[in-house]
Amino acid sequence: MPSLRTTLLQSSGRPGSVARNLAALDEAAARAAAAGAGLLVTPEMFLTGYAIGDRVPELAEAADGPAAGAVAEIAVRHGLAIVYGYPERDTVDGGERIFNSAQLIGPGGDRLANYRKTHLFGCFEQRWFTPGEQPVVQAELDGVRIGMLICYDVEFPENVRAHALAGTDLLLVPTAQMHPFQFVAESLVPVRAFESQMYIAYVNRTGPEGEFEFIGLSCLAGPDGLARVRAGRGEDLVTGEVDPEFLGGSRAANPYLSDRRPGLYASLTAPLPRDR
Repeated sequence: MPSLRTTLLQSSGRPGSVARNLAALDEAAARAAAAGAGLLVTPEMFLTGYAIGDRVPELAEAADGPAAGAVAEIAVRHGLAIVYGYPERDTVDGGERIFNSAQLIGPGGDRLANYRKTHLFGCFEQRWFTPGEQPVVQAELDGVRIGMLICYDVEFPENVRAHALAGTDLLLVPTAQMHPFQFVAESLVPVRAFESQMYIAYVNRTGPEGEFEFIGLSCLAGPDGLARVRAGRGEDLVTGEVDPEFLGGSRAANPYLSDRRPGLYASLTAPLPRDR
């Protein structure tokens, strides 16, 4: 099975301007396609910007809204799949809710998967967003089983292991990781890839935005715990290979999943003691 060449767009775009971010996405898609990529992944909330404050309700839209149509046109024009982060508006149980979401659009323009962030980080996210309730969202792309998480989600080993047990080959993690937590990109993400035997594309924002300073360092980590490609601290576009044959060999050699003893892990779902 051929490799899935994957491009990571490390950029904060233009916060507050959907039109300019779509234009930046179009330009990045052209460059990714020219490099032979079949998949382009953008950061968390790339469509609108992350630090948009009380503009979240104004800029949020449905998963099948105008922006999804615009991204589909870009995907078709350049012949590659695209993952983009955005604030999603939906009606749930009769009430309007906004989710921190990421959507996968296929190279034919079809909507393949939509994931809602399940673990919200900090006061900003907890004020504006509703946490998602579906921990594992997957799609097939060129024979590779794709899964999605968003930023803080990947810092919970349970989330990544759930994807491993569901057969995810490539976990896409649009991210807005800020100073001083660069160890997540540098160390934690490659370890997650190793311990759960998958590729992880961790795609970050960069530079100052509102009260935040995003640290870049996007990477494509392999199941051997090594970063196949690594971006710097500024705007960047990097491309790496997701090799199903290498992944299969790594899984055959690594016993983590087969050596699990689930009967011993019941305490993982128990509530924390109140005095902790």
